[in-house]
Amino acid sequence: MNNAIKLIAARIKALREITGLTPEKFATEVDIDAQTYQNYETGDTDIPVSALYTIARNHNVDLAALLTGQDPKLDKYFVVKSGDGLNIARREEYSYQDLAHNFIGKKLEVFLVTADPSAKNESGGYAHKGQEFIYILEGALKINFEGKEVVLADGDSIYFNATNKHKMQALGAKIAKFLVVITI
Repeated sequence: MNNAIKLIAARIKALREITGLTPEKFATEVDIDAQTYQNYETGDTDIPVSALYTIARNHNVDLAALLTGQDPKLDKYFVVKSGDGLNIARREEYSYQDLAHNFIGKKLEVFLVTADPSAKNESGGYAHKGQEFIYILEGALKINFEGKEVVLADGDSIYFNATNKHKMQALGAKIAKFLVVITI
């Protein structure tokens, strides 16, 4: 695993230790299988953004603090110039830019996501608390909801309950760029 994942894993472990919970109890509180959680905490397994989001939300920690080790600073407004979002390299098939990482007290998580159609998406999908909105800026994206497929292209959008397991895959030869907004 890369160093960034190890650092995030260390932050999660520190958060758990601060709460005084065992790994098993912490995993239960964030609705993650205990063995999977322990693999996340050791940095032996990549941690999905949905799991990080759930951990942050359930423990009143900003997602950016888990990702970067720094607390957000701004509470009036926060500007991100093109290409300057906080880059989050989580897995081969997606790259994320957090577009609100330095804002205190967020009610939404906002990401610019790029998906490579040539990358294999081996995950079974993810589910997390809250609702999610996706707006396609470029390319095409297939979203699978436990066997039901929805295909979106430039200008299309979808709003859904994120507790439903969902998986995304870019289609065609063009990289897909899309805006993702998740309620906290």
